[in-house]
Amino acid sequence: MPEIPLVPIHWHLPAHPASVRRARHAVTSSLPHALRPHLGDDLGLLTSELVTNAIRHGACGKDEDRIELVLWPAEGHYWLAVSDPGIGKPELAYPSADGENGRGLLLVDHLAAAWTVRPRPTRGTSVVAGLAYP
Repeated sequence: MPEIPLVPIHWHLPAHPASVRRARHAVTSSLPHALRPHLGDDLGLLTSELVTNAIRHGACGKDEDRIELVLWPAEGHYWLAVSDPGIGKPELAYPSADGENGRGLLLVDHLAAAWTVRPRPTRGTSVVAGLAYP
């Protein structure tokens, strides 16, 4: 009989800056206590960066816009998917040393064991990033 995987945890939050803190807290609080010292800070930072990008670049500016987060463990990683209704494809940027924006995906690229951008089947975009755990 195959091993039954854990059910992913889902959140839907308004596409509003106040949701960044809520998302970070929800995701890090969902980690097993034993993994929080190993993954909590990095997963919190990944969550903040991806949710901020989804709100800034993926939301359409409508009151009903929602950001979806999914967290699940698989194959020695905790995976986080952040989805928004936008159609754009996030890409790494290399801002100048005095630039004030554009470093979010650089942080994601540095922290994550792997990450990718996927179009959603109906509408929107998902960024998926994974952190290895001991």
